[in-house]
Formats: sequence, structure tokens, C-alpha cells
Amino acid sequence: MLRQIGKTMLAAALLAPLAASGQQSGANWYPSRYGADDQIGAMNLLTPQKVLEAARLVQRGQVYRLGVPVGRETPAFPPRSASVTVMMPDQFGATVPSENHVSYADDMFTGWLGVGSQIDSFAHLGIDNVFYNGNHARDFIRTTGVTRLGVEGIPPMVTRGVLVDMARARSKPMLEEGEVITADDLRAAMRDQGVEVRQGDVILIHTGWVELLERDPARFGKGEPGIDNGAAEFLASLGVVAVGADTWGVEAVPFKNPNRVWEGHQTLLAKNGIHILEVMDTRALARDGAKEFLFVLGQPLLKGAVQAIINPIAIR
Repeated sequence: MLRQIGKTMLAAALLAPLAASGQQSGANWYPSRYGADDQIGAMNLLTPQKVLEAARLVQRGQVYRLGVPVGRETPAFPPRSASVTVMMPDQFGATVPSENHVSYADDMFTGWLGVGSQIDSFAHLGIDNVFYNGNHARDFIRTTGVTRLGVEGIPPMVTRGVLVDMARARSKPMLEEGEVITADDLRAAMRDQGVEVRQGDVILIHTGWVELLERDPARFGKGEPGIDNGAAEFLASLGVVAVGADTWGVEAVPFKNPNRVWEGHQTLLAKNGIHILEVMDTRALARDGAKEFLFVLGQPLLKGAVQAIINPIAIR
């Protein structure tokens, strides 16, 4: 059975529509700076020159897996779950009737695509039913899949990645539930750790929280440290293409104001066209003191999906 996430996350899910409807839905945040028909947002910044810049960071050939294994016990935002069922179809005695005695196994995935390490497309979260670049839910969201802003339209993400180690900045192995990371906190950590964020980068935030995914998954899902909306606005001002963390929602939960939830998601996804990367396993990067690296992600091209389970890599 999937471990349930807890009352805090469920309450946040129920409050989200209320919070969204209380937001201004005026056109001051759209059309996009990239044009009224744009669907890829800040990914427009990933030029061939940016890729070459990032590739030059590879000096050691050291590869880091940033995704986590996903299974039936992986904690997830309710009611999400995921499972794999393995079968040997039409094989009596586990062998295909043939002279060479062929045997094979197939697997069937049953679940939600927002479990474990994942990317949020711009169709995932909006403001009062309006999503990135003024796309209204009624015009593109269908039960059979979105017709715009789906994960299949996200270009390959090959760019410079940087890590901000907030656990190190606060001199402890792990931040606590609801512990807020502000814009000033990020500025101070970046200054002290010598982290320079450039236009077109992916920024990952290490809080130490991912350690609980294996050690205490129930606690992992009940809350999390993370950024507030001011920090999201600051990161957006730096021109990054994606913001990720080693937590399931990037933002601090419980929310400081329970009537205003997932504002950071609104700022990044809807207003600025910046993708969100969740449950990034940043432990090895933090342990090795990595500050910059080549970041590579080719997400599954699931047509019409608003999220996808991913396994990006960092190379130094």
C-alpha cells in the first residue's frame, strides 16, 4: 500500500482552488515576453552557445543520478500513487510455444505521473484557471490530455546546473518541516558558497530532506522545507529555466499563510514559464561540494501529460 501523505498535504490540496481564485487573473503577467503564442517559456534561453558553455564544465567525467526509484511505497501528494505489474502474457509454463523456448516478461504501469522525481509542465498549475501565457483551462485541458503546454513540447534540457546547499548554509544536515528559504537566504548562501547563477541555468536547492525518503517516508510526505514566493520571484529574476529541490513540492509546507498556497508554483510556472523539478536527489552533489555542472534531461514524451517522472543527470 502507498504511504499516505498526511493531513497537511491534503489540506493544501483542498485549499489550492480557493487560493487560486483569490489571485488577480488580470493580464499583467501575460502575454509572455517570448510572444503571445509561446509554449516553452524560459526554455527559449537554451541556445547552442549555452549548451557549449555547459559542456565545458565536464572535467572529471563524474555522473550523478538525480532521480529516485519510484514504486508502490513512494510517498506522493494525495491521491497520487504508482505501481508496476509484471506479467508473462500468454505463456503457459512461462514459455512461448516455440522450438527455441522463448520466454519474456512485460510490465504495466498504473499510476500518476507526479510521483517521485518529476517535472512540472506549464499545464500543471495556474491562476484562476489561467495558465502560462494566458492559456485558459477551458481551451486546452481535456481528460484525454492537454492540447497545449504538455510535457511532450518541452525541449531537451541541456544546460549549466548550479547547486545551492541550504543545509550547509544553516550548518545542519537537514532543514525542518515548514522551514522557509527566502530570497535573502538564497543570496547569502550563493555568496558564501561562491555560486553564480547565469541566464539559462537550472538551479537546484539542497535541504537534506530527500534523506527521509528512505529513512522516514511518512515524515517526508507530511511537510517540507522550501522557498517562499519572494524566493521564487528572485529566482525568476535571474533568468533560470528550471528550479528544483530535494523535496516533493519545492515550497515550504506547512504554508506560513494557509490561505495562500503554492504561490511559488504560480510565480514560476504560470507567470514566468520556468519549470519545476521535484524530488531531486542532490545528496551526492552536496557531499562532493559541487557548485556547477552539466545538467541533462530528456523527459518522456508523454503526449498531453502535465507532469512526468524523470531521472535527470549531472555531469562534472
